[in-house]
Amino acid sequence: MSGRVLVCDDEPQILRALRVVLREAGFEVVPAETGAEALDRAAVQPPDAAILDLVLPDTDGIELCHQLREWTQAPIIVLSAVGDEEEKVRALEAGADDYVVKPFSPRELVARLQAALRRAGHGADEPAIQADGLEIDLASHTVRRDGAEVHLTPIEYALLRTLARRRGRLLTHRALLVEVWGPEYANDTAVLRTHIANLRRKIGSQHIRTDPGVGYRFAG
Repeated sequence: MSGRVLVCDDEPQILRALRVVLREAGFEVVPAETGAEALDRAAVQPPDAAILDLVLPDTDGIELCHQLREWTQAPIIVLSAVGDEEEKVRALEAGADDYVVKPFSPRELVARLQAALRRAGHGADEPAIQADGLEIDLASHTVRRDGAEVHLTPIEYALLRTLARRRGRLLTHRALLVEVWGPEYANDTAVLRTHIANLRRKIGSQHIRTDPGVGYRFAG
């Protein structure tokens, strides 16, 4: 897999390491050390994906993520030494697709980047999603597990569809609650946990991964 990746980090050694790792994986790297430089370079060379540090000398990665999201849907991965749960949630709600904590595994980072790019290639109207014996037919609103139909409630189906259409992407509790239930349920994590537990029981627990305190992702 190839593509142009915007990399913004103010630590020269990290920037050099990322350039080497990504180039060896076949990517073209567009480096930047500040948020302003990243926006300028992205305007001239629109990226296929971006990897952003959270702490930058002129802004923070959250604001940079917001600004990029104003005009691009390219996958964004936040790479930061800040492992705080609240910062993860802020980044994801700003439009980041994933969050990786430093020190990072180069292989894992490349794998997450490749997965994000694959997901970005899937159309919103993808007719069916298949993953490890599970089939979700988006056209007919049916779900099968190992060939047998699984009976889901409307809320369970909406929750599964929301997760599956963003396969691999970490979705916050708030994002899921607002999209599936509506804004008035934005903080009702107990409702979400109950439905996730029911959904796992019906489709298999391996399909929905938990990032404790942050949210869930569909594994597939």
